[in-house]
Formats: sequence, C-alpha cells, structure tokens
Amino acid sequence: MFYVYALYSNEYKKIYIGFTSDLEKRLFSHNHGLKKGYTSKFRPWTVVYSEEFSDKQSALRRERQLKTAQGREFIKSLLRI
Repeated sequence: MFYVYALYSNEYKKIYIGFTSDLEKRLFSHNHGLKKGYTSKFRPWTVVYSEEFSDKQSALRRERQLKTAQGREFIKSLLRI
C-alpha cells in the first residue's frame, strides 16, 4: 500500500504534502528524524489528511494534484483556515 498525506504544523501554520509506503514511520521521521530539511524547521506535525492507494503511480499522481493551488485549497478547507 501507498499513502498520500498532508501534514499541518499548527505552531507555524504550514502544510506539507507527501507520499509514503509507511505512514506511521514517515510521520515519526518528520517529527523526530535527524535529517535537516523543510519539515525539520516546522515541527511538530500532525496528519490532517491521508488517502490509501494500491499502486505507487496512483499515489504519485494524487500527490501532484494535492500540491497544486486547487489541492492546497482543498487541504485548507479541511483545516478551515
């Protein structure tokens, strides 16, 4: 299984969209991982949206859709921000 997910940092009012094959492990990595990057700057993150896919291509396609302006508006509407 593959997952597309949206994270939200309430403290910094930031949204992050990604995909993974292990959502629980990936969330832990975003919040506690040693790698420096975008998500390490805005911790803590919470999952505010996720979708499950049986194949990687479908997940990647949906991730690209959610990263558009329209997709980000969809995520914001869930958050009511």
